[in-house]
Amino acid sequence: MTPEGRLSAAIDLLHAVLDQPRRPADAISADFFRARRYIGGSDRRAVSDLAWGVLRQRLRLEWWIAGTGARLTPRLLLLAHLLLAEKRKLAEAARLFDGGRYAAGPLDAGEMGVGEQLVGKPLMGKEMPEGARLNLPEWALPGLAARFGATLEAEARAMEATAPLDLRVNLLKSTRQAAQAALRGEGLVSETTPFSPWGLRLAHRTPITGSAAYKDGLIEVQDEGSQLIAALVAARPGMRVVDYCAGAAGKTLAMAATMGNQGRITACDVSVPRLEGANKRLRRAGVHNAETHLLEAGDRWVKRRAGTFDRVLVDAPCTGTGTWRRNPDARSRTGPEDLRELLGKQHEILATSALLVKPGGRLVYATCSLLPEEDEVQVEAFLAAHPGFRPIPLTQAWAEAGLPGAPPTDAPHLLLSPGAHGTDGFFCAVLEKAS
Repeated sequence: MTPEGRLSAAIDLLHAVLDQPRRPADAISADFFRARRYIGGSDRRAVSDLAWGVLRQRLRLEWWIAGTGARLTPRLLLLAHLLLAEKRKLAEAARLFDGGRYAAGPLDAGEMGVGEQLVGKPLMGKEMPEGARLNLPEWALPGLAARFGATLEAEARAMEATAPLDLRVNLLKSTRQAAQAALRGEGLVSETTPFSPWGLRLAHRTPITGSAAYKDGLIEVQDEGSQLIAALVAARPGMRVVDYCAGAAGKTLAMAATMGNQGRITACDVSVPRLEGANKRLRRAGVHNAETHLLEAGDRWVKRRAGTFDRVLVDAPCTGTGTWRRNPDARSRTGPEDLRELLGKQHEILATSALLVKPGGRLVYATCSLLPEEDEVQVEAFLAAHPGFRPIPLTQAWAEAGLPGAPPTDAPHLLLSPGAHGTDGFFCAVLEKAS
C-alpha cells in the first residue's frame, strides 16, 4: 500500500471506532482487518500505528479541533495527528489526501482552514485544561490525583507509552529458562520480568500467537501485574479454588500451575463466549483440574457451595484505568456513569463471593483500576460490613505465595502502576475469613 492508501485505511478504521463508541477498539480493529485480508502484515501494522496514534492522543487532538469550531471527524483527527504529533507541514500532510486511487479525498477548504490554525501548535499546550494536558479524562482526575499526588504527571506519561508484551511461562509444561530458549529459537528475544518468577517480557508487541511456543502451550500472554495477583492467591495442590470473574481464565491458568494440576478450580463468568474461550485455553495449556460455570440470574450455585472453598479470587469488573496504555480508546469509551455503575457491581460481587469462602479460607479482591474508590474504598466498606474477615498484610501474603524478594510497594495491599513498576495498573487485597 502507498502512504496515501494507508492513511485512507486508517480513516476508515477510525470511522468504525467512532461509530461504535461502547465497543473496544481492539475488537473493532480485528473485525476490520479480518474483512480486509488483502492488507498485508506490514501495511496492517502501519495502518494500526496511525489509528492508535490518534486514539492515544485523542483527548488532546479533540481539544485542539474543538478550538477551531470545526465538527470532529476521523479525517480531522488524522490531520491533527499529522500536524501536532508527527510535526508535518500542512502541504506535506495535504498530499496524503490526494484523492487518487485507494486514497482519501482531498482536503476541502474547511479542513485546510483547520490545518492552518493547527500548524506550529504544540501537541500539549500550556493553555490546555489539566485533563487534556495530561491526556486523562476529567471524570477520572480526582481519583488519579488522590492516588498519585505529586507523581501524577509522571504516571500520566507512563500511561501514554506503548505497553510491552508480557508472557507467563506455563509451569505445567515448561520452565522459564526452557520457554525463553524456545522463543529465542523462533527469533523472539525476551527478558525475565523483575517481580514475577514466571514472567518473560518482549519489548515490542508481536503476533506471538503464531509462535510454536504459544501453540504448544508453553506460554500465555499475561501482564506481569496480573501474574502477581494470581500468585497472591497462594492456591496450592489439593485446594478448592474459585476464579469468580474469570473472563477468558488467564488467572485460572496461572493458579492451575501453582496447584500442579491437583485440587479443583472453578472458573465462573456471566459470558458464554468468554467461558468458551477459557475452555480452549485450558485445553491448550494442559490444565486438567479446572471446570467452568456460567453465572446466571436465579443461579443457586453460590448458595449450594457456600463455605466450601479455600480460595476465592474476585478479579472484579472495573473502569480499567490501569490498562489505558494498552487500551487507549478506553479513556474516551468510559465515563462517570460507568464508574457509578461499576461501584455497585463490585460491592455486590464482593458480598456474594464472600459466601463461598470457608472458615480460614481467603478472599482475594483485585482490579485493574488505579482509582481508590474501586480499590481500597471498596475493601474498607466490605470489611466494615463483614467483621469475620481481616486483611492479610502484603508482606505476609507475598512471602506465603513464595514470591522472591520484597513486595514492590510498602502499602498494605498490592498496588502496581505503569510509572512506578512498568506493569499495567493493578490493585489486590488478600482477606482471610476467621476460622
